[in-house]
Amino acid sequence: MSTVTRAYLDQRLAAANRCSKEAAMAGAKAAAVATVAAAVPTLASVRMLPWAKAHLNPTGQALIISTVAGMAYFIVADKTILSMARKHSFDDAPDHLKNTSFH
Repeated sequence: MSTVTRAYLDQRLAAANRCSKEAAMAGAKAAAVATVAAAVPTLASVRMLPWAKAHLNPTGQALIISTVAGMAYFIVADKTILSMARKHSFDDAPDHLKNTSFH
């Protein structure tokens, strides 16, 4: 077993902080885009479609829009964290594990 130094742990913590901040920003951007993308057809359909006008009150409209925004945030943030973890996971791996190509 190797000894883990404080500097190594600090370096890993700093990388994790950068990853989480980047994921949060990417998720927030995706949520903003998804909010607009969901709000426009939802609000337009309430004005134009008789079924939507009769069944979607303002609370239902807000629920649809906020659900789409929350879903977009968590999906993009999760994918960002996973992709960064995958990218950095091979940095400290032994050389025989870095070659993952199949011949």
